[in-house]
This record gives sequence, structure tokens and C-alpha cells, in this order.
Amino acid sequence: MAKLTHFEDGKPRMVDVSEKPATLRVARAEAYVVLPEPAARALAEGGVGKGDPLAVAQLAGLMAAKRTSDLIPLCHPLPLSNVRVDVAFDPEGRRVRIEAEVKTKAETGVEMEALTAASVAALAVYDMLKAAAKGIEIGPVRLLYKSGGKSGTWVRQG
Repeated sequence: MAKLTHFEDGKPRMVDVSEKPATLRVARAEAYVVLPEPAARALAEGGVGKGDPLAVAQLAGLMAAKRTSDLIPLCHPLPLSNVRVDVAFDPEGRRVRIEAEVKTKAETGVEMEALTAASVAALAVYDMLKAAAKGIEIGPVRLLYKSGGKSGTWVRQG
């Protein structure tokens, strides 16, 4: 069983990364927003009074990645070198797919920043479309890829 690094003697702690080398770290995550027919129609027809939900989601994801350490208690604040958030609407599948990629050169990874970006972008889509339908669903939210650091590269299979 893997040792949980954020606990010591049963108490939460921030992991000391001061002795680790700074390396290029990259993480990609995705989130889906499944839309009931009225919300999908509103998005397709541009009938959203608040503005463009996809553009707002993209900006929300970018901002969220930069604020991850403010939201997740044991995350290190990291100097992000790049954040990319792609948001695409599939009208036939009635869903929005969000993919976030985050890069840094640091002592610890950016998985949480990528997951936070994708999650908050999904929440922004929900917020923009909730007036059109109440049954909007978010999920799955998941890590797709991470590279860098001692554990190396990991890629989601399937």
C-alpha cells in the first residue's frame, strides 16, 4: 500500500519539497458537463443572456489553475509557466468537454492545478446554463496525463 505523504502521525502536513530538484512538470485533466436538452439547445442557439458559456468556462479554468493552492489546503503555490483550457461543445452528445493542461518547472507536480482548472470550468458552464435546465450533470473529472518528477510519466489508459 502506498504511503500517504500528506499525513504524519495521523495529522495533515504540507510535504517538504525543499530538497527536490525543480523539473518540468506537465499535467492534463478533463471534465464533462452533460446537458439536458433545453440547456443544450440554449447553448447551440446562443440563447444565454449572461454571455458565451464556453468563453467564460475557459477563463474560469485559467483563473482556477492559478488559485489552486488557495482552494486545496495542502497544495504548494507554484509558478505556473503555462495553462491551457480547451472547451468544446458536442451538440449531438449534448455535452461539453473541457481539457486543461498545466505546466511548471518546480519541485512538485501540477496535477491538482489541472484538475482544479477542469472542475471550475465545468462549474462555470453549469452556472451559465442553469437557468435553461436544472438537471445538468458534471463528470467524470479525471487526470489524463502527468509527467515529471520522481514518479515519471503516467498516462490514463482507455
